[in-house]
Amino acid sequence: MNRQHYSYTHYANKEVAAGFDQLRFSGPIGEYLLETQEALLMDAFTPLATGGSGGSLAGATLLDVGTGTGRAAIGLARAGATVMGVDASSEMLDVARDRAQAAQVSVTFDVGDAHALPFPAARFDGAVSLRVLMHTPDWSRCVGELCRVARRRVVVDFPSTSSLAALESGARHLRRAAGRPVEAYRVMSERSVVAALERHGYRVVRVHRQFVLPIALHKAIGSLAFTRGAERVLSAVGLLWLAGSPVTMVAER
Repeated sequence: MNRQHYSYTHYANKEVAAGFDQLRFSGPIGEYLLETQEALLMDAFTPLATGGSGGSLAGATLLDVGTGTGRAAIGLARAGATVMGVDASSEMLDVARDRAQAAQVSVTFDVGDAHALPFPAARFDGAVSLRVLMHTPDWSRCVGELCRVARRRVVVDFPSTSSLAALESGARHLRRAAGRPVEAYRVMSERSVVAALERHGYRVVRVHRQFVLPIALHKAIGSLAFTRGAERVLSAVGLLWLAGSPVTMVAER
């Protein structure tokens, strides 16, 4: 794999790692994103827990691929799951370990590449990879690895080709082509992700679409009341189903 790809070089930076949470999850919209993410993961992985009900993931073994600063991994561990988090960036993992220690939860973090996970087949009950496929050099290979190491459920998300994120993605690719240091992420079709999961024996059992308006706009406005109200109206007229993004898929076998 090309280690000079921005998905490796951008995050191999202590300053980027230290400022990641503030950039992505600060303010009311950032907190709302985290709350929604945690609720989605709890719903997705509760069937894997001992007893399969309640607010506990006790008994579930889970892998968080591209864990970054460990947000998802720590939330899953807090709910009782046994969690391993892997990331290609040791700098991001240093922040994740500090966060887990501060939260007083046990998570095992280690360096690992989403394209070639260092685990045997069916090692975990479930695997999750958030905000990763949009950046990786070979997203379909990463999906294959998630499906290989997970025994029962896989959760992924991505910005949709039918959303306004496609415009931002195109603009970023133009800026990168002009030599600007930007993360030129890809947008993806739901059909292509479903097909990739199905090739590895998984079927999608749930699809969640987050926003119609760009997340950057919601963050710029900074009003949770506006976000909830505007998105409720747009959903009521069918735009969330047509153009909602990011898309989170839960798949099982």
